[in-house]
Amino acid sequence: MNLLEERRGPLLTVDLAAVAANTELFRARTGAALMAVVKADGFGHGSTDVARTALAHGASRLGVTSIAEGLRLRSAGLTAPVLSWLNPVHADVEAALVADLELAVPGARHLARIVAAATVTGRRARVHLHADVGMARDGAEPAAWAELCAEAKRAEQRGLLDVVGVMGHLGCAADPDDPHNAEGRRIFRDAVTTTRRYGLRPRHRHLAATAATLTDPASHFDLCRIGAGLIGVDPSATTRLRPALTLTAPVVSVRDVPAGTAVGYGHAHVTARPTRLALIPVGYADGIPRSAAPGARVQLRDRRHPVAGQVSMDQTVIDVGEENVEPGEIVTVFGPGDDGEPTAAEWARWSGTIEHEIVTGIGARVDRRAVPATSATSATYSTHGTYDTYSEHGVQRQTLAVSA
Repeated sequence: MNLLEERRGPLLTVDLAAVAANTELFRARTGAALMAVVKADGFGHGSTDVARTALAHGASRLGVTSIAEGLRLRSAGLTAPVLSWLNPVHADVEAALVADLELAVPGARHLARIVAAATVTGRRARVHLHADVGMARDGAEPAAWAELCAEAKRAEQRGLLDVVGVMGHLGCAADPDDPHNAEGRRIFRDAVTTTRRYGLRPRHRHLAATAATLTDPASHFDLCRIGAGLIGVDPSATTRLRPALTLTAPVVSVRDVPAGTAVGYGHAHVTARPTRLALIPVGYADGIPRSAAPGARVQLRDRRHPVAGQVSMDQTVIDVGEENVEPGEIVTVFGPGDDGEPTAAEWARWSGTIEHEIVTGIGARVDRRAVPATSATSATYSTHGTYDTYSEHGVQRQTLAVSA
């Protein structure tokens, strides 16, 4: 162990080879094109790293929710088509058009805003009409769809936009047998038919996300959106993907305690025997679910050890039994599971949530290390130093601090 490793604090390692392998798996599962969805900073894995890896291994387009996320990809030099589909009516659409982002249109007010921005900037917008196919969430409901298509056609005729896509989202795709999936496909097909009836010719029809791409070929159409699947999460639990994240933390201190020792806030745990307790410097502010204790496990020296007591904001106590643990030793909180360590899926079960929440919830003070798909080298970035800042109004380029 070198000096830098000895000084290392909590670390989140992103295995981009896993992203590459997952992308190739999805590429082999469908005849449709792939959109790599890198919202929420690439599901907590680094949006630009995940985007570049996915594009190099079979994806041809990128997807995000906000305009700010799209601007971040552009500022990183990514030139692939980028779709942003969840923006307030008064978002910075002008910046999106200047940056050559495609935008989803969930209703008439958003369409009017895009038309106004296209008029001001002189940039012809590329839009995807967004249909609600049964979630009562984002997208235009069926009763409003025909008028939205009519307005979009008028804007096309004025030379202000092109309707290049139609999109929807299945609410029950994680359960392939749920009858709502068939109904969602029907509503989507009807929506596409309506666009054509109004003279629109969308080239991209996309309904399937990760789960539907794996289990429902009828939903693939021309394009599949893969987000969680890129980083190793399969909501349908039908396919073994490669998890890309490993979270580690060093032991800060070790103490021997007698039976009957109360541990942590509320004395929620009391030792049943003489034992050794190790402290690691991560807690719920870093994304370790407070609800997971007791019952959660971490790995140290190839053995699993239980969390003792409640997870605190900045620290977690581990009962290591009779292990002769020293400060500075590395604990694996979760990883891909290849070496017996707990996985994000297990932490999700222990916490009564889903993997997505675990992997996207790791806090900003945990350093990140991305291991490239084609190299054993890596770069570790500290979130405590300077970094790129993004807003709906553009990008301010700062210096990224390197910690190792």
